Amino acid sequence: MSEQLPRKKRILSGIQPTGTFTLGNYVGAVRNWGALQTEEHECLYMIADLHALTVRQEPAKLRRNTREAAAMLLAAGIDPARSLLFVQSHVPAHTQLSWALSCCTQFGELSRMTQYKDKSAKHPDNVNAGLFTYPVLMAADILIYNADLVPVGIDQKQHLELARNIAQRFNGLYSPTFTMPEPYILKAGAKIMSLQEPDKKMSKSDTNANSFVLMTDDADTILRKFKRAVTDSDGVVRASEDKPGVTNLMTIYSVFTGKDFEAIEKEFDGQGYGAFKEAVAQSVIDGLAPIQGEYKRILEDKDYVDGVLKQGAEQASRLADRMVAKVYKKIGLLQL
Repeated sequence: MSEQLPRKKRILSGIQPTGTFTLGNYVGAVRNWGALQTEEHECLYMIADLHALTVRQEPAKLRRNTREAAAMLLAAGIDPARSLLFVQSHVPAHTQLSWALSCCTQFGELSRMTQYKDKSAKHPDNVNAGLFTYPVLMAADILIYNADLVPVGIDQKQHLELARNIAQRFNGLYSPTFTMPEPYILKAGAKIMSLQEPDKKMSKSDTNANSFVLMTDDADTILRKFKRAVTDSDGVVRASEDKPGVTNLMTIYSVFTGKDFEAIEKEFDGQGYGAFKEAVAQSVIDGLAPIQGEYKRILEDKDYVDGVLKQGAEQASRLADRMVAKVYKKIGLLQL
């Protein structure tokens, strides 16, 4: 009798196609997605275009951004032979499950979501129902594939906890159905901060273009942005809670060089911030250069990108449709 192999851990993660990824997106999420493609993991990576609709989008731009996001993910190491890469809206089962789960989610749970409050304040002219209920769609994204692990940033932990609550409630009402997903949070470089306001997360929606680095920025632009990065008057390269700007730059340098904070402090002992900022910039330039080259090559091959997304959607749909059929049967919907 042959020994049964352990089931691979299924990983699900997604990113919105709201423009070129920032250095924060890359370090906090995308960089690690390729590394997770191991023999122990079954990876599903999603371009979350439906989530992007909570903010008004220009249709042609959204379509372009979606294809560009796919090209960047492929350039950054997502291998379609080892992972499923697909667009959320190409798998209709996500929205089907979302409605069923909405009826199993409490209004109070959604009203406590901090991102709803933050985004409502940021877009007061468009506080739509989707903005309120999108954490349920996010739960559907995760639960529909019985994901074991979900790579999330610190700011997404609340949404994953809601997904776990919904799964637990559904399982209790209708018998075990969903896997309870666990967060996969990286300790180092999990959150890259603004270069201008290091107490805030790096975001391309920032009105100050010097606060973020885009993955498509050229070398001169990257160098200029890091030279203008906010530090302090201390002049010493040292990681500390009272030195957020310097600590943020050290985090970035650590990610791209593999050096720990102690080694970085020794390397720049007595050199001041000028040399340090240039070194950080050069490490980012060198790290992004091969990805940028691959991105341009892949983006020019539209048929290849679309083919990968089509195949990914077909495979994802087979998994998702089975789960929706199971859920519909359990909740009492008539199946023909």
